[in-house]
Amino acid sequence: MAIIRYTGIYNADGGVWGETRYVIGHMLGTAACSLCDITHSPIRRKPQWDAMVARLGVPFTVRHRNEITPAEIAHVATTGLPVVLAHHDDGSISTILQNSELDAVAGSVDEFESALTQPALAA
Repeated sequence: MAIIRYTGIYNADGGVWGETRYVIGHMLGTAACSLCDITHSPIRRKPQWDAMVARLGVPFTVRHRNEITPAEIAHVATTGLPVVLAHHDDGSISTILQNSELDAVAGSVDEFESALTQPALAA
């Protein structure tokens, strides 16, 4: 089963209000998302993130928890958020990185790339 794309799902809602709630909650210490820490600096998306996505060779999209598909909703019900999913050429979805693994890279795009591209070594 070849991976045809990745989806990262934030533990945060999208939209103006969702993102505002997350930023305020993050500043107050009441909201956290390890995937957000990897993809974004306090000001904007990290350029290192964009460079890493360009190197992957398959699309990588990120979505907020209120923007995911029914198949992704069913999948994350068992994994929790944040999470990185792989979509395979046979239509299946698998979990590549869960919250604990995302936490372990401590916001580093380089460490994330290593964990993503070498999941057997990261486990």
